[in-house]
Amino acid sequence: MASNLCYSTCSLFSTPKLGRRTFTFSFQRDDSLSFYSKTSLQKRSVSLQETQSSNPTKHSQNPQYPHGKTGSSPKSYIWVNPKSPRASKLKEKSYDTRYNSLVKLAADLDSCSATEDDVFSVLRCLGDDFLEQDCVIILNNMTNPDTAALALTYFTNKLKASKEVILYNVTMKVFRKCRDLDKAERLFDDMLDRGVKPDNVTFSTLISCARMNNLPNKAVEWFERMPSFGCDPDALTYSSMIDAYGRAGNVEMAFGLYDRARNEKWRIDPNAFSTLIKLYGTAGNFDGCLNVYEEMKAIGVKPNMITYNNLLDTMGRAKRPWQVKTIYKEMTDNGLSPNWNTYASLLRAYGRARYGEDTLSVYREMKEKGMQLSVTLYNTLLAMCADVGYTDEAFEIFEDMKSSENCQPDSWTFSSMITICSCRGKVSEAEAMFNEMLEAGFEPNLFVLTSLIQCYGKAQRTDDVVRALNRLPELGITPDDRFCGCLLNVMTQTPKEELGKLVECVEKSNSKLGYVVKLLLEEQDIEGDFKKEATELFNSISKDVKKAYCNCLIDLCVNLNLLENACKLLELGLTLEVYTDIQSRSPTQWSLHLKSLSLGAALTALHIWINDLSKALESGEEFPPLLGINTGHGKHKYSDKGLASVFESHLKELNAPFHDSPDKVGWFLTTEAAAKSWLESRSSLVSVPAKVTAS
Repeated sequence: MASNLCYSTCSLFSTPKLGRRTFTFSFQRDDSLSFYSKTSLQKRSVSLQETQSSNPTKHSQNPQYPHGKTGSSPKSYIWVNPKSPRASKLKEKSYDTRYNSLVKLAADLDSCSATEDDVFSVLRCLGDDFLEQDCVIILNNMTNPDTAALALTYFTNKLKASKEVILYNVTMKVFRKCRDLDKAERLFDDMLDRGVKPDNVTFSTLISCARMNNLPNKAVEWFERMPSFGCDPDALTYSSMIDAYGRAGNVEMAFGLYDRARNEKWRIDPNAFSTLIKLYGTAGNFDGCLNVYEEMKAIGVKPNMITYNNLLDTMGRAKRPWQVKTIYKEMTDNGLSPNWNTYASLLRAYGRARYGEDTLSVYREMKEKGMQLSVTLYNTLLAMCADVGYTDEAFEIFEDMKSSENCQPDSWTFSSMITICSCRGKVSEAEAMFNEMLEAGFEPNLFVLTSLIQCYGKAQRTDDVVRALNRLPELGITPDDRFCGCLLNVMTQTPKEELGKLVECVEKSNSKLGYVVKLLLEEQDIEGDFKKEATELFNSISKDVKKAYCNCLIDLCVNLNLLENACKLLELGLTLEVYTDIQSRSPTQWSLHLKSLSLGAALTALHIWINDLSKALESGEEFPPLLGINTGHGKHKYSDKGLASVFESHLKELNAPFHDSPDKVGWFLTTEAAAKSWLESRSSLVSVPAKVTAS
């Protein structure tokens, strides 16, 4: 093979025999010969350079005159007809033709066997009289690291280069093209063994090769070796190290270099900006992410896909879906098309924020483009559907997931589906999903059993609740605070005559909670035991479930018509700051805020507020012009009813003068005069309905 390659290129490198006078074209652009029309040539004369050489066969080391010509001879300008034989002969002697031949030789080296015999055989076509610049051109156009290393050996043995480090640097760039950091590092060692001193280009090539291989620690290692070789990094290298230090975990150094870059106005790599955005996001400084993005645009650095994807991801984790939309629009307006990572960031961002329609829109767009979703993204979609009550959509996504070739449902998938069935009260569907989960080889966890128990409770199948609870010891599952909160919620939906079946289950799960429920059901409050035990209970549970416990216990009291205990629990919740800012007063309006309360707790709070208003009226306290009740305008995700609709009918039952405000959604307002008239007409305390229908 080598002999054939040599035959094909040998004739191109024979040194032409020149007379005393040689002529070369003074090329107009990129050292390439251009032919013009007759009109063009009349406007332009082709410059010929006449040179005198004492030894025309010996090449100068000056790359500007590769054929041994000097610039000492006077210039003369002669028009040459491009169609004449003389023009083609002059072109054959130009360095442009030689350059193209050297590029062809590089391709031959890339395709030959990586052995000394084959590589050296190809290179012998150059003869013994070649330039350092020829070597640089050949190596610079190669892509095969194995043959490039052998070519370098040939050149260094044959040629006494004025700057041998350049040959090493160009060879190292071949290794970088192939992302072969190991060969690049071995070449660095060879340089030192031969006494060749590395320069800035050597280190910048090694650093960029390490970054291309996603080895930021290696990039840092090479950067920090530069001073020991007397190399002073330039602004571009410093800029690239912002990215390397950030990805290596040295946040302080990354931000330090970034501050220096801003002060000294370095040109910063877009990837460095992307890394800074990621660092700020990891630290939870989401405003810092946006500041970096705005600075990037202000200095004219165009964000790339990595920048946009990092920014979309961090804004999603910040739960700022409105900013995700803005950034995504800027990305598409700048001509960038979303890739898989972009869509994944959008799905996570909209899913976390419960932007149901936006999440489904991204999902459908991915499907239209034939993109495959991961198990994590499918679970994100299903979790969103569970959060916002998209039952039909969830089953569609679930079936799509099962038909996918790349991923199948896992335990989290089944958990979400069982939760959706549970919240809809679809017992048979929840049980079918539970059985499918078992058949797929997944053991039910506490979350799955919690959802299943909720489903049985909503359907008032108390015996099934007990049966599911009894499985916990068999599965080795220990109930936690959230599970006990689920049991309380089930009790608020259980008929009074069946509550006894659940008390024992509650006691097994949490003895303190069981005792409080027992005191409540037995209507016992010996020497204030109920309030004392309830206080101990709330002090023993985690903060994130306190409001749920208090809501459920008050709902249970209201269902059992235990208004006094309901009021005690609400007052205890206020004392322990489980509830805050339920009542507010200003010179213009007194308000009752019920948005975060369950129905039973909201009705109890209304009862207490009306009593407070009656006391204020009796004491002669001055009322404001307006009084209002804020229930919020939302409704439960799995119910057509919200707190506002229930309160509207309840206020009518009380004949209270509060009316739905057309200007403030979720507010019921009345005037000072109407409120006073109504309070004066009341002959007894407001009674709370005896039953709370849980949503």
